[in-house]
Amino acid sequence: MAKPISLEKILFSQGFGTRRYCSDLVYADLVKVNGQLAEDPEERISTEGLILNVDGEDWEYHEKAYIAFNKPPNYECSHKTTHHPSVYSLLPAPLIERGVQCVGRLDFDTTGLLLISDDGQFIHRMTTPKKNIGKVYEITTPEPITQAQIDHLLNGVVLDDDPRPCYATACDLISEHVLAMTIVEGRYHQVKRMMAAVGNHVAKLHRTQIGAYQMPFNLAQGQWRWLTPDDLKQLSQSIEAK
Repeated sequence: MAKPISLEKILFSQGFGTRRYCSDLVYADLVKVNGQLAEDPEERISTEGLILNVDGEDWEYHEKAYIAFNKPPNYECSHKTTHHPSVYSLLPAPLIERGVQCVGRLDFDTTGLLLISDDGQFIHRMTTPKKNIGKVYEITTPEPITQAQIDHLLNGVVLDDDPRPCYATACDLISEHVLAMTIVEGRYHQVKRMMAAVGNHVAKLHRTQIGAYQMPFNLAQGQWRWLTPDDLKQLSQSIEAK
């Protein structure tokens, strides 16, 4: 069981501002701890199962932030964007304050599953090429997808900037124009370039899965949720399996 820590430190760790500001939130009667109004920012509190309410908004305590996010189209996975708004603009301010980062990126026009965290070791483990963690993309094409194209993807295609072939590790034809494809690399625009290399192209691209973790069916575009211990276990097993 974690040692109790001061409410001020808890609020600071969750991204609610400087320690002085977090104390002022308590003194202004804007903080509740498990439903009870807090009075002393120095009160030591157990973080196990802790639910804060700050200025009317409930907030689950998490020592580290691990979240799943359903990225909508026309958002960039960057804090410093060029032509489109940032995915971070769709997250609550405390997460931004604590320095969360995307675990890998999706193109601005690609939708679907993003993992976001403030745990640098977790981000590294999930993104290092050594792990080759599979990612599943649902590809919609304007032209029918043929078996010859699927075979080519599975056998490997050569992209114009690298003589090393890249492969789909699995392909599941969902319909004549929709293919679920698994890749383990993350080259620039890889899925789009692979489809072009086999004589088709991508009209829509949506990521549905990273490792063993599938995006929740009820997570709407632009919405996020905390990853559960079971979710993190699935991701950990995906890393350890490599």
